[in-house]
Amino acid sequence: MKKNQEKLIKLNQALDEIRPFLQKDGGDISLIDFSDNEVLVQFEGNCYNCKINDLTLNIGVKQIIKKYLPEIEKVKTI
Repeated sequence: MKKNQEKLIKLNQALDEIRPFLQKDGGDISLIDFSDNEVLVQFEGNCYNCKINDLTLNIGVKQIIKKYLPEIEKVKTI
């Protein structure tokens, strides 16, 4: 399996782990793009304009992604 395919699978596993917490509040998250050390996601639904989505990104999403892919240095949202 190619490196990018493996990374995509792990990224989707990470997002699937956090997704139930976001969906509980009427939100969701989508993977937009990724490179060797950076991931770009988009919050959806109630999470899109949530006042604490920066906290959710840094404490929740980033930590879970790093659990699956420790080499990821940046997780950004659009």
